[in-house]
Amino acid sequence: MTDILDAYVTSAPTPQQAVDIFKGEWSSILPPHLGVDSGGGAGVFDDGRIHWFLNRIGPIAGRSVIELGPLEGGHTWMLEQAGAGSIVAVESNTRAFLKCLVVKELLGMQRSRFLLGDFVEHLAADDTGYDIGIASGVLYHMRNPARLVELLARRCREVLVWTHYFDAERTAEVPAHAATFAAPEAAEHAGFRHTLVAKGYGAALGWQGFCGGSAEYACWMPRADLLACFEHFGFEITGIEFDHREHPNGPALALHAVRRDG
Repeated sequence: MTDILDAYVTSAPTPQQAVDIFKGEWSSILPPHLGVDSGGGAGVFDDGRIHWFLNRIGPIAGRSVIELGPLEGGHTWMLEQAGAGSIVAVESNTRAFLKCLVVKELLGMQRSRFLLGDFVEHLAADDTGYDIGIASGVLYHMRNPARLVELLARRCREVLVWTHYFDAERTAEVPAHAATFAAPEAAEHAGFRHTLVAKGYGAALGWQGFCGGSAEYACWMPRADLLACFEHFGFEITGIEFDHREHPNGPALALHAVRRDG
């Protein structure tokens, strides 16, 4: 049994000590000015996808944002730096949530609020409307992705979504990927007929820093169905970028969509 005294820090406070609470679990490279080594490799605190979105929508000063699955607060910080009036970031992974709180403290974030819970259930239960929705790296972790798109259309005027999608030909070219997918199945949600392909997480579930969905599998949509889903639930897709069919983790794209009713 670990001695509870091992949980105490006996030297003067440093940012690195806060980061090291989750040593070996970080996905992100933290901002250089903090002078810390997280061990992560993802550049989400200076992410081209967020820069692209912000360039498209113009000034966000005073605008309200809901962010789904903030992971470690990288995009949250970028949005706050860009001037967002308020950011509600909903994270269901308890360890990721605590890492967000570490980041919030280290970076002195003032207009961001992190909530612990399932963002699908939050969107379904809370009728708050938002100017902007950020759903980067979450749609492909859903078992019912169409439901999430429907809820985003209810709550947000415009959205940035970055997600993987299923491509049968590309998957067949990568045996390691193909082994994780089940056979495609027909699905329907709120009148939207589409195809879903279940993908298991496998060995990734054994990592303490796992940052996928809350079940042992998620469901991906083919690209055409993904785009049709946003149109069906009332969005107009106004831009697509970062459309990488050969992304190492599976084909992916970013889209900017605006609700047609404003």
